[in-house]
Amino acid sequence: MSTVLRQPGGEVRLKSHWTDRIAHVSIAVVALALVVFLAFPLLAILTQAVEGKQGEYVGLRNFIEYAQTPMLLQSLWNSVWVSAVVTFITVPLAFGFAYALTRSCMPFKGLFRAITLVPLLAPSLLSAISLIYWFGNQGVLKGWLTLLGIEQIYGAPGIILAECLAVFPHASMILVTALTLADARLYEAADAMGTTAARKFFTITLPGAKYGLISAALVTFTLVITDFGIPKVIGGSFNVLATDVFKLVIGQQDFAKGAVVAILLLLPAVFTFGVDHFVQRKQTAMLSARAVPYRPKPSPRYDAAMTAYCGFITFLMLAMLGMAVFASFASFWPYNLTPSFKHYIYGLVDNEVAAGFVNSIKMAAGTAVFGTALVFTGAYMLEKTRGMDGLRGMVRLLAMLPMAVPGLVLGLGYIFFFNAPDNPLNGLYHTLTLMMLCTIAHFYTTGHLTALTALKALDAEFEAVSASLKVPFFKTFWRVTLPICTPALVDIARYFFINAMTTISAVIFLYSPETKLASIAILNMDEAGELGPAAAMAVLIAIVSATALGFFALLGWFVERRTQAWRTTAR
Repeated sequence: MSTVLRQPGGEVRLKSHWTDRIAHVSIAVVALALVVFLAFPLLAILTQAVEGKQGEYVGLRNFIEYAQTPMLLQSLWNSVWVSAVVTFITVPLAFGFAYALTRSCMPFKGLFRAITLVPLLAPSLLSAISLIYWFGNQGVLKGWLTLLGIEQIYGAPGIILAECLAVFPHASMILVTALTLADARLYEAADAMGTTAARKFFTITLPGAKYGLISAALVTFTLVITDFGIPKVIGGSFNVLATDVFKLVIGQQDFAKGAVVAILLLLPAVFTFGVDHFVQRKQTAMLSARAVPYRPKPSPRYDAAMTAYCGFITFLMLAMLGMAVFASFASFWPYNLTPSFKHYIYGLVDNEVAAGFVNSIKMAAGTAVFGTALVFTGAYMLEKTRGMDGLRGMVRLLAMLPMAVPGLVLGLGYIFFFNAPDNPLNGLYHTLTLMMLCTIAHFYTTGHLTALTALKALDAEFEAVSASLKVPFFKTFWRVTLPICTPALVDIARYFFINAMTTISAVIFLYSPETKLASIAILNMDEAGELGPAAAMAVLIAIVSATALGFFALLGWFVERRTQAWRTTAR
């Protein structure tokens, strides 16, 4: 809010009001937080990559040495081709699933979709643990591998299968959204011209969903190439970039080489982000003001085929989750399958993972509360206030940057930056607070875009009227904007909480024995050969995440009743 002053010559000058200065300070605080907890750690990685063991500048020497190391180059090739294979398998399967949900009248659509979203509630390594129980050295279906010409599940075959199961929900969500936006008039015109179903698919459906397909492929490729949990659990001696970073930094203490590999991991994510941004700019509106929503027509044979296909996909998902649950109760796999709570007691009590669960819940709750507050405040300052245009541009850039930064890379940057002895924030290292801040930075972009979407839906007249009445912007924010946007706030908090509970890569370098998280404890138990307790703890994380979903659903219902009554039409 500014005061208008008229000069003698007729020109108009705006005098900054004290509330504007509060807004400027607020956006400066958001900018400072993003610089310290996002930009500086990434800059520390770049700095480390061009330094020697004594801290001297060596230019590109570390990159040249990396290029001359055949084993590390093999890991780079392994990461690329495995990610490509998973993308080529997952995206068509997810497209078929999304097509069945949106273009058929099959029953149980909600149930099928809910089941395929279950992997989001647990760490990605849950699918790897389940595959070991199915096809490992003592697996139930180990003999099936020989029929397929596969010697063992450990290595590339296991990584590919586990990643397909883990990233399927991400691809399907994107493609369901893409296929939902369809204009029925195009299909009606095609029917009137006698166009065959196959021709309609290739000339209407695929072109309409091409941007969704590209986004799904890019997201899938990036998630696989940057994932750490699955290759660590089932990769065996098959090395990829994500495991190389861990071995170089934790095992060999070679921070320079670790920084080089981190930059290599960053490149495909940045490329993916750039391509996706270009695709979004080229995308045109699929629905005009006169569009007619597409509604599929019942077709018994077609609907039955789609039901069978979705049933097969959900069966695979249930088999993955079901095996983990079954194995977590088995007394001694595979010799004594009597159900017991042995693994749960061992994990929670003997292995002291109960403290890890407390730490995980604390970190997830802090991430949800403080992450939502920071994200929404930053988005509000960008969208609803004016001034400090240069700083705004930097905040917008930094807010979108986490989408292109893998969690493993960000966590490594936190080591280099916050573990530096001369850093005044060095005291944060190995604390839950730093892991919470790292998780907020890692998942910042999605929350930011959600908040922006909610704020853009509000008319700018709210702020204009408040300014004309000399009402401070923060009163408008508290009395109008915040109540209207509370459903979006609940969604952002839920997103932060679930991801904080299941994340591994972003915090694998940052914990101490006192601040170990449940997801990290699962990884450590798997390394120690304690697969049963690891499965039990992964199942518990899924239960905690599902309980949190129920809590947020209840909170959303309460918020809707208290703040969204204006949306209902009075009779």
